[in-house]
Parts: sequence; C-alpha cells; structure tokens
Amino acid sequence: MTEFDRPLTYPTTRKSDIVDDYHGVKVSDPYRWLEDPESDETKAWVEAQNQVTFGYLSEIPAREKIKQRLTKLWDYEKYGIPFKEGDRYFYYKNDGLQNQSVLYTLTSLDDEPKVLIDPNTLSEDGTVALGGIAISEDAKYMAYGLSSSGSDWQEWKVRNIETGEDLSDHLKWLKFSGASWTQDGQGFFYSRYDEPNEKTQFEDVNYYQKLFYHKLGTPQSEDVLIYDRPDQKEWGFGGGVTEDGKYLIVSVWRGTDPKNLIFYKDLTAPESPVVELINEFEAEYNFIDNEGSLFWLQTDLNAPCGRIIAIDTQNPPPSSLAGDESQSKFTEIIPEAAETLSGISILSDRFVASYLKDAYTQIKIFNLDGSFVRDVALPGIGSAGGFGGKRHEIETFYAYTSFTAPNTIYRYNMETGESSIYRQPNVDFNPDDYETKQVFYASKDGTQVPMFITHKKGLQLDGNNPTYLYGYGGFSVSLTPSFSISRIVWLEMGGVYATACLRGGGEYGEKWHQAGMKSNKQNVFDDFISAAEWLIENKYTKPAKLAIAGGSNGGLLVGACAIQRPDLFGAALPAVGVMDMLRFHKFTIGWAWTSEYGSPDNPEEFPAIYAYSPLHNLKPGTAYPATMITTADRDDRVVPAHSFKFAAALQAAHSGEQPVLIRIETKAGHGGGKPTAKIIEELADEWAFLVRELDIE
Repeated sequence: MTEFDRPLTYPTTRKSDIVDDYHGVKVSDPYRWLEDPESDETKAWVEAQNQVTFGYLSEIPAREKIKQRLTKLWDYEKYGIPFKEGDRYFYYKNDGLQNQSVLYTLTSLDDEPKVLIDPNTLSEDGTVALGGIAISEDAKYMAYGLSSSGSDWQEWKVRNIETGEDLSDHLKWLKFSGASWTQDGQGFFYSRYDEPNEKTQFEDVNYYQKLFYHKLGTPQSEDVLIYDRPDQKEWGFGGGVTEDGKYLIVSVWRGTDPKNLIFYKDLTAPESPVVELINEFEAEYNFIDNEGSLFWLQTDLNAPCGRIIAIDTQNPPPSSLAGDESQSKFTEIIPEAAETLSGISILSDRFVASYLKDAYTQIKIFNLDGSFVRDVALPGIGSAGGFGGKRHEIETFYAYTSFTAPNTIYRYNMETGESSIYRQPNVDFNPDDYETKQVFYASKDGTQVPMFITHKKGLQLDGNNPTYLYGYGGFSVSLTPSFSISRIVWLEMGGVYATACLRGGGEYGEKWHQAGMKSNKQNVFDDFISAAEWLIENKYTKPAKLAIAGGSNGGLLVGACAIQRPDLFGAALPAVGVMDMLRFHKFTIGWAWTSEYGSPDNPEEFPAIYAYSPLHNLKPGTAYPATMITTADRDDRVVPAHSFKFAAALQAAHSGEQPVLIRIETKAGHGGGKPTAKIIEELADEWAFLVRELDIE
C-alpha cells in the first residue's frame, strides 16, 4: 500500500465561536481567523496543508512524466500581435520556457528586433511581471507598469526607447489603470488610489480612485489631479487621449457592472472643465474614435447585442439616452445584429467589427457611414483578435486560434482584404489527430446552452472517457475557442475537454449576462450541471470519470456545483474561487462585485446569495468529490481567505475517502504575471491529481 492509498490525515483547524446576524439569520464563521494571512497561526496552517497536499502529489507516479511532457510541449516560440507607434513596431515574444514574455521593438519588420524590456532580468524567480505599457506618439518614450508576485498593485516607470535607459519618473499605487500620453509626449494620464496601509495592502478595500496627469521629469507628488469624486467612493476612472490629441476621454466605471459613464476634457484648452457627456449608468459605452466634435461609441443601449452610434458634442444629448431616440441625441451608424458585437476599431477610415456567433469570432468591415464592405475570412471556427492601429493605416495584424490551433499571427491589408501569415508557431503535436465540435444542450429551464467538445478522433462513446468540464459564467466574460498546451497533454492522455458557455457570460450579449447574475445566479449552476448530465447521457463519460474546473468566478461555480450535486462528479478543481459569499465585499476590490452578485447586506438579495454560497452550504457527513483547491498567498483580487476557509470547512464536512486538498502557491497572485515555471508545476499537479482520482491508465 502506498502512502496515498491510506486515508489522509488533515491538519487540525481551530474553530472559533463567531456568529453573525444577517437580517435575522444567524450564521457561524468558525474559521474567521484564517482571514489574516500574516498571523503565525495562519502561516502554520498554510504550511501544514501544503505538506499534506505536496506529500500526496509527490506519490503519484505519473506526475513526473506529465511535467516532462508539459515542459517539452511548452518549449516553442510564442509571439504577441505586433503594434505600431510612430516609426516603430513593438511585439511580445517568449522563446519557449521563459518565465515572462519579452518586449521587442524594431523600425521595420525586416530589421533585427531589439529588446526593449526583459522582465526575466528583474527577479531571479520570474515573479516580477510587466503589467502594462504605453508608448508616446513619437515612439520616444515608453511608460510601463511592473507588478510583483502576482499582485494587482503596480509601479510605473518611464524608459527612453532609443537608449533603453529609465528616466527618474516613478509612480506608485496604481491599480486597474493604464497610461495614455498627450500628443506632445510630455506626460500621460493615469489613475491611482491613495497609499494603503503597508501591512494590510493586499486585503484592504480599494475606494476613491483618482485620475492624474504626470509630467515627465517631475515627482509623483506634483502630479495634477484631473478628476476625482469624493462623493462617489466606488467610482473608478480610465483616461484615454483621442488619436487627434484634442480630447481626454474619461470612462467612469462603478463595480464590475458593464454600465459606465463617458466624460471628456478639451485638451486644446488647458483650463477646460471635465464635461459629463453621459452621466447616467444606463448602458455600456466604449469610445471608438472621433471626427472633430463627432464621437463614435459602441453601446448596448436598447441593443443587448451591441451597436455603433455617433454623438455630436456640439449638440450634446440630455443626461440620459435611454428614452426617446431622436436624432438630436445620437445617430445610429451600425444597427444591432443577431450576433454579439464584442469589439470595434477604425482602420483605413473603416470600422473593423468583431462579432461573436455562438461564441466564435466573425470579423466584418463597414464604411464610416455604416455600409457593409466585406467579411474577413478566418481559418475556421475559432477566436480572432487584434486589428489595432491608427485611423488611416492600411496595414494591421490579428491573431487566430482554436482548441487545436496555436496562436498564429496574420498580417491584414485593409485595401485588398488579403491575410498572410506573419508568425506561425511550431508545436510538437499533430492537430489533425483531434477534432472539435459544438453542441447545444437544454439547461434545467429549457434554455439552449452551447458547449465546445474536443477529443481525439475516433473516440469511443462508451461512457468511460475521462472528461474535463470547464466553465466561468459571469461578469459578461465570453468563453471562446483557445489553444492551451495543458489541454493538449490532457487530450494525449485520452481525455475529453469540454467548455460550456454558461449564462452570466457575454456570448449572447447583455441579456445572456443578466440571466446569470444576482438573483439569477442559480441559472449558471444549473447550466453547468446540465452540461455534465448531457456529457454523461451522451456516453462521453460517467460521474466517476468527470472532473469540473474553473477559476475565480469559475471557482465559485465549481464549488457551488460540487456541493449541490456531489454525486455527479469524480473530481473538482476550484481555483482562486469566491467561496465566502457573505464577506467577499469586505476585501480589496470585492465590493465591486456586488453589481454582479448582489450584496449580502441587502435583505432582499441576501437569501439568494446565502442559498448557494459554497462555504455556507456544506452538509456534514456528505461524501464530496475528490477536490483540490488552488490559491496563492498574494492574491489581492480574490483573497486566499476564501479558499482557506472553504478548504477547512470541506475537510470537516467530508465523509468520503476521496482527498480534499488545498494547494497554496507562494509569491503568486490571482494568475496574472505568473512565471512559466510555476504554471507548469501547478498544471502537472492538477493533471496528476486527476490521473489518480479519475483512475486514468
């Protein structure tokens, strides 16, 4: 008998007698002490849990072979989409196993590229990542943000692109912000929060974001405050300079609700005020470009799947556009289509519109008057993105990928409509060995939900295939076809990979999103459970061979479904999940999610939230699926306390022999900027766990 054939002994987790009253409902919170990541008791608990988890994983014979295969497959050149500023091109590239991708620049696509910044040189373990960049219009300077250990906090610096040397500029406490240069290249706009408490900076709530202008060569203390709202602590600001340099466009966000405001400032008149163009949270508005005082915007106003409108700021609309749609308010340029409008840009004085049709990409080109020009032919049913560039440029680039096609970069000519391959990766596998199909299944209430299924050709539908079902279902995030090395390893092992496009996502526009948020959240879990039932009914797999997985909001999804239907799954992999639905809003940016989930402080919204909260719906004496929870010690998006408390409670409630483990990564966060080496280690552990628990030969 090997070590992992014996019942696992979990660390003892102390229980306290804390009880909260939610609108007359008494709720105990015995593991509240795990919310303090810096306490000696929490640190000892983390170490003890990791000892159990890594001890278990180290005894799985297949793990090392899986890691070797992941490493071999991962070792190929990966290119980002090139973009141009001034007389220079820029692109990211990873040689294969580099922990972080490197940013290169060149003045011609035929020239030898020069390294502009290599984040791998900034830390020995690869845990410092490049968080964002902004190039000045003359391509003389680059503002860039750095994040450490996966934190959302960033520090920004400025680099001379020609010399590669950094200037003295150093900005701190940026979060959820990019940078946008003024046309003269003398400075840029950005958003930041006040300096937090040093000891609790990774847990404290984030309120009162402010929009600033930073002038090159000056200390941050002299930055000019452009806009703030002391009366609106939840408002955040994204400032972007128009291509003609005449306006600063301020997009105002509140929580994660896609509804936003649009303000602007006339940069040709330095003392001009910030004008509130759209000042009611009634719809989503994305600024596209302008022709003088005429602004083009993408919106879902009275059009859940999106459309393009134009507003003349010299004839400004009333505060709300949601009422009578008279021409004095706006002009419709491209009407709503049956497909979901997911993005738009202007190139060669034409709109390039990206649509989702049943969760895969279609690209259409229109004249500025909205008349249709052509479709862009794509290689197949997959995902395409890019099509960036300046208003009058003819050349652009885009990337195409699918479940079995690695990210390939194409060059596109806006005049001729021709695509040509610019960079195509060479991965050590044969895509012709696999197939992807899209099916539609009925959820509990009869709603038709799309699902992509990928597997080896010739798969026997005998109900005995190990199957990995992935989902997210929230925040209007669309799950579209994408390529993943980890997935290829799973497919090589004979696994089936299924992605369900659940309600709560953005695949079918805002109505689809709203059907899975707040009081409708149970629809998302029903959709996922129905996907699992469909896979079983159609003989792809059986409960003992079925694993469910998801991260962040998808971690909540996995936690809730595993608790609601423990009989349906053989294994569960909830990653960095929102598990405590009664206290999520008390940490970092969690308050912003009340627009998605509702608030437990609201007596009308509390019952629905409490009914599915993973932490609060565990039933002692229940045999739950084999579970490996993953989180990281520096996750300041979904703080690790969610996973800590859920793991402790699940271990206490679980009556079965299947393991309940928690894997806690160090010097890592919510996932962004995670070094390649850490990613491979974590994936090897996850696949090894499933090999063991799903009994994969």
